[in-house]
Amino acid sequence: MADVAPFDIVLAALKAAGEPTRLRLLAILAEGELNVSDLTEILGQSQPRISRHLKLLMEAGLVERIREGAWAFFRLTEGTLKADILGSILQRLDRSDRYLARDRSRLVEVRRARAAEAADYFRKHAEDWDQIRALHAPDEAVEAALRETIGARPVQALLDLGTGTGRMLELFAPLAVRAVGVDASAEMLSVARANLERAGVRNAMVRQGDLFALPVEPGAYDLVIIHQVLHYLDDGARALREAARALRPGGRLVIVDFAPHELEFLREDFAHRRLGFSRETIDHWLEAAKLQPQAYRVVEAGEGPTRLTVSIWVGCDPRVQSDVLPLGREVA
Repeated sequence: MADVAPFDIVLAALKAAGEPTRLRLLAILAEGELNVSDLTEILGQSQPRISRHLKLLMEAGLVERIREGAWAFFRLTEGTLKADILGSILQRLDRSDRYLARDRSRLVEVRRARAAEAADYFRKHAEDWDQIRALHAPDEAVEAALRETIGARPVQALLDLGTGTGRMLELFAPLAVRAVGVDASAEMLSVARANLERAGVRNAMVRQGDLFALPVEPGAYDLVIIHQVLHYLDDGARALREAARALRPGGRLVIVDFAPHELEFLREDFAHRRLGFSRETIDHWLEAAKLQPQAYRVVEAGEGPTRLTVSIWVGCDPRVQSDVLPLGREVA
C-alpha cells in the first residue's frame, strides 16, 4: 500500500464506504464474489436498495460487476489506490460487530444452500453423469488436449478435485506414484471407485471431502486437476486458493472448464452456478492464489446449439523445489 494518497481519492473512498449498508456490502464482498440475490438474503434488505448501493460503490470504483448471461456477480475492485485504501479500512473493522458477524453467518447459510443444491444434483445424476457430459465439447478432443497440456512427465503425487466419475484419475494416475480424488458426493465416489476398479487403476484412491477444506496434506502434490467443477461452485477463487495450498513447490494446477456462454438453461436444469469463465478471470484467480499463469488453450465447440467451448488453464507454483525427491519416495 502506498504511504500517501491524494486528498480527493481518499475522500471519495471514504464517502463511498461511509454508509452502514455500503460498508456492510464491502465487508461481505471481501469474503468473495456474490450476486444481488445473495446480498439481499445476507443483508436482509430489498433488492432495489441493495442494487442502488452497489451502483454507488461501482461508480466510486470500489466494486466491479462481472456480467454473466442474465446474472451478475459483484466483487471488490483490486489493484487501485482506492482498493488499497478500502483494504486498510476493512482490515480494521471489528469482526465481532453484531451486524458484520450476522452477515457472515448468513453468508455461510447462503453458501451451504448453494452447496446443497449442487450436492442434490449430483445425487440425482450420479449414474447418468457421462450422458450429461455429452452436452459439452467432445470429450475425446478435450482429453487429447489435456494430455498434450499435462505431458508424459512422471509425477510423485496427483490430486483430482471434484473427481466425479474418476475419469481424470483413469487418464493420469499412470503418471503418478500415487493419486487421490476428492468429491463431496458419496454417490459419485461410488461411481468413481467402480470405474477405477474396472480400468485396473491400482495406485488411486478417492475420498469424500469439501473442496474448500481439502482432506489432504498441504504442499504434497505435483499436479492438481480441477476438471469441469468451477462452474458449480459459489466461490471459484476460494477453491483455487485451497487447491494451490495442496501444491508442492513448482507444482502445477490444471483447470478445465467452459469458456463464457449464454446457455441459461444450464443453471436451472443442470445446477450450473456460473456460465463459463474468461481467460482473464481464471488468470486473475490464479494470481490471487499466488500461482503464475503458465499456459492457456481452447478446445472449440462442436456443431449444435448446446455445444460448449472448453478452456484449459495451467498455473504454476513459483516456489523452487530445492530438494527434489527421487521418484517413489515420500516425505516423512
